[in-house]
Amino acid sequence: MEDSESEKAFSNRDVYIGKFKGILPHGKGKYAWSDGTIYEGDWEEGKMTGKGQMIWTSGAKYVGDFSGGYLHGYGIFTGPDGSFYQGCWRMNIQHGIGKKQYSNSDIYEGSWKEGVHEGNGRYSWNSGNTYVGSWKGGKMCGRGVMKWDNGDLFNGFWLNGLRDGSGIYRFADGGYYFGTWSRGLKDGKGTFYPAGTKHPSLKKWCSSLGYYDDGKGLLSGSLLNSEEGKARPSVKRCLSEKVSGGGILRNSSRISHKCVSLDKNWSHLDPAKEFLMYGSSRTLSYNSEDGQHEAQDNNCLVYEREYMQGVLIKEKVKNNMEMSKKGKQRKVKEAKKSCIDFLRGNRSYYLMLNLQLGIRYTVGKITPVPVREVRSSDFGDRARIRMYFPRKGSQFTPPHYSIDFSWKDYCPMVFRNLREMFKLDAAEYMMSICGDDGLRELSSPGKSGSIFYLSHDDRFVIKTLKKTELKALLRMLPSYYCHVGEHENTLITKFFGLHRITLKTRRKVRFVVMGNMFCTELRIHRRFDLKGSTLGRCTDPDKIKENTTLKDLDLPFEFHMDKLLRESLFKQISLDCKFLESQHIIDYSLLLGLHFRAPENLKAFSQPPDTMQNHDSLPTGVTAGGLPIPPKGLVLVTHEPGSVSTAPGPHIRGSTLKAYSLGDKEVDLLLPGTGRLRVQLGVNMPARANHKLPQDEADSTDVELFEFYDVVLYMGIIDILQEYNVKKKLEHAYKSLQFDPLTISAVEPTLYAKRFINFLEKVFPNIAM
Repeated sequence: MEDSESEKAFSNRDVYIGKFKGILPHGKGKYAWSDGTIYEGDWEEGKMTGKGQMIWTSGAKYVGDFSGGYLHGYGIFTGPDGSFYQGCWRMNIQHGIGKKQYSNSDIYEGSWKEGVHEGNGRYSWNSGNTYVGSWKGGKMCGRGVMKWDNGDLFNGFWLNGLRDGSGIYRFADGGYYFGTWSRGLKDGKGTFYPAGTKHPSLKKWCSSLGYYDDGKGLLSGSLLNSEEGKARPSVKRCLSEKVSGGGILRNSSRISHKCVSLDKNWSHLDPAKEFLMYGSSRTLSYNSEDGQHEAQDNNCLVYEREYMQGVLIKEKVKNNMEMSKKGKQRKVKEAKKSCIDFLRGNRSYYLMLNLQLGIRYTVGKITPVPVREVRSSDFGDRARIRMYFPRKGSQFTPPHYSIDFSWKDYCPMVFRNLREMFKLDAAEYMMSICGDDGLRELSSPGKSGSIFYLSHDDRFVIKTLKKTELKALLRMLPSYYCHVGEHENTLITKFFGLHRITLKTRRKVRFVVMGNMFCTELRIHRRFDLKGSTLGRCTDPDKIKENTTLKDLDLPFEFHMDKLLRESLFKQISLDCKFLESQHIIDYSLLLGLHFRAPENLKAFSQPPDTMQNHDSLPTGVTAGGLPIPPKGLVLVTHEPGSVSTAPGPHIRGSTLKAYSLGDKEVDLLLPGTGRLRVQLGVNMPARANHKLPQDEADSTDVELFEFYDVVLYMGIIDILQEYNVKKKLEHAYKSLQFDPLTISAVEPTLYAKRFINFLEKVFPNIAM
């Protein structure tokens, strides 16, 4: 029962005027703090709950919903600096949908999380620039469109406030650049279309990136604005603390639902449509990006370019008419192929959904089991988890939108312990593969015909297996478990799960989950699959694309490394090959990824081998033998755990490596202008890539010239499930009659391992960097 309105003064000189319930403020009331802050509005059992207004002595003002003494619900906040926020709050923090105008007249409209921009949002700078798209952790991250005040536009992917990934840059004069970016710089291959040149359909390109999908997670986001770091006003709750001391009360019936309607409006934010809308109106101006100065008098020419951290290293001028004809021919072929593979595409989609359902079920079932050492029975035929997933759901499984299927999980306790051994958190593993962002299918880089999926965060690769490969993995699993346990620096593929899906047609599809060796913040510019054999180990030049995995005979480089780094590498390669030899495995290869650091002028760095001595003491720009010496693109520094990320990756969990050049100390890799990375075996390994120039490119026939690059290496041993069985022995016998037996891939395991190591010793010669 509420008492009549009365006034109460507290010993700290705070004053409350209003209704009470017992000794607690309840109903309408006004509370004045001793410092001049005032709240007037609804109370519930001693706490500000309901509608109210609060005015601070600084001049800040809030009008809206309260709950349990907090700004909670929908409200309007006016800051003392003139900033203005209208939208949702959660416990004194902007959270949900809202609009904020900053004191410098910048405006953000969209989704907030814990006080920063996260989700869909539009940010308009007072300079006239506008960004519409995804935010995360306070920065532009994901898909989005940026429009500059001079008329230039960028539509593509962002990371930490910088362009990162595929995108289109449209110049104000009408020119277009289709390509890729890394950390805000052009990086990789792309095509420039001068103004007036016919370019690919923007709508189709946006669609190819998934902009028109209706799935969840189209956008998610944050803020690139210094205003965000300003302190938020604190709300005093001394009355609640003095009088009540209870927990936070939630009065949902009094909280406004305006946020819900705003949420609906923002759920349809589409960066691709924004790009197409902006593209309809153009103003002529120039931009600092290169390319707009190209000759505009020939509308048939386009420029195929390749960049390395913003440096143009290659350019080909092509006729747009010829490219259009080739494109039409390719479309006809793809159309015919799509008709044939339509059913296969649907099946692949259903397999992806089934895989996510099964992994979510398995990980959820095995994780609560107390940790223990694996037993021999954990590797046995009975160590399986089986479950049927009907579409309508069952007592043990949820309903789903895929087709009915049966699920089998092999050796769940073994793989659970492997995930822990590889320092992989179960929740992160499940969210990475089974989260709303889903998986994306990759084309097979080999001849196996396998289906490959990549997790949305690039951490995991999922591959379909043949029955023989599954049997090989199960047979070698006890030895594999011991090997990776004894050698934390092993380069062999990390396996995280082995599963099978059986469809209603009784067709069985087997999957293995592996770590992605190229999960890195650096861009991988070249990929090589190295076996050590030569027969058929080259790629048709006409089929080479930016992400093509090249082979042994395509490798033009040899790599010079620090003495200790090389010793550590070959020590582990020898141990891994000895293990694979003991398991009678062949056909494995070293998957090698190269990240190039761009020198200022590649052509100037060609010089004879005898001049490539240790010039570390020379300053940048000093010449040796009349030839310029490039500035250091990579620097090894003493390891500092607090300065680099020590979180285990999906591919490696090993120790930090030591370098001879730094006195046998553990080292980090410093990349000027990029960051600092921890050096581990197969991850972030620095090297100098040497490329011998063909004789016709040399200035003189009396000396051999080399081109050299600073590179960061990523590597691991893959495809370790092919046994040297009867089929491979017959293949060896047959091919030996036609070709040199030493050049073919199918040879007995001991010879294969020896040839593999000998080849890699030529790729990584014992020459100090």
